[in-house]
Amino acid sequence: MSSSSVVTGTTLPNWVRFAAPIGVGVIIVVGWILIVDVFKIAPRALPSPVQIGENIVQHWGIIVEDMGITAGNALVGLIAGAVVGVALAGIAATMKPVDGMLAPLVAALAVVPIVALTPILNSMFGASSQFGRQAVAGIAAFIPIFVNVLRGLRQTRPVHRDLLRTSAATGLQTFRVLTLPTALPYLMTGLRIASSLAVISALVAEYFGGPADGLGTAIATYSKSGRAALAWAYVAGAIAIGLVFFLVTSLLERLVTRRTSG
Repeated sequence: MSSSSVVTGTTLPNWVRFAAPIGVGVIIVVGWILIVDVFKIAPRALPSPVQIGENIVQHWGIIVEDMGITAGNALVGLIAGAVVGVALAGIAATMKPVDGMLAPLVAALAVVPIVALTPILNSMFGASSQFGRQAVAGIAAFIPIFVNVLRGLRQTRPVHRDLLRTSAATGLQTFRVLTLPTALPYLMTGLRIASSLAVISALVAEYFGGPADGLGTAIATYSKSGRAALAWAYVAGAIAIGLVFFLVTSLLERLVTRRTSG
């Protein structure tokens, strides 16, 4: 083989990509059942998947209702974080003084634990308001969207801008033809990352206070009262929300990437 030949990796078939996560999930569940029900070596607080499934069926209505509350808080936070993140990234990309002011603020916000912000925001907006939870989710979603969009806006090369400027293109035309197609895949990547963070943050915010609803509140209540199987049933609901958010944003990212690359 000559030194100029290129070694390319093989691409897995689509059915393998789809079946592999399912196979891993089945293996985990089977191993879980063996540990809890067959060998009985699991901790007392770890219920059997069979018990969890029974609790999901028995309390399906209230679990779905709490799933809607948590998903709503996460979605509101995701949308708000995306709008603010895109707007500030656009300003920072065009105005260097603003970029210099925002960079340390965003860096400081990124290292503040959500657990530390949650009680403060919940107490600020009252125990009966969902706004504190939504604000926590919005802050968590804002950071990856701002960072990724700002990076995408900086990917346009000056030579391309100069070429459009010599062609008498307006600022709006330059944005539509050059800046937007370049930055859009970065926005989708930031949105995919932010969607998972928004769900996690909404759950944490519910766990530590606010109104007596949502999956996080139920998980905290039932885990403290010794009803582990029911608490895990709510955990399953939280996992389902996270998967839906991740799959939807991943699909959007793939569609946008195909359109911009095509």
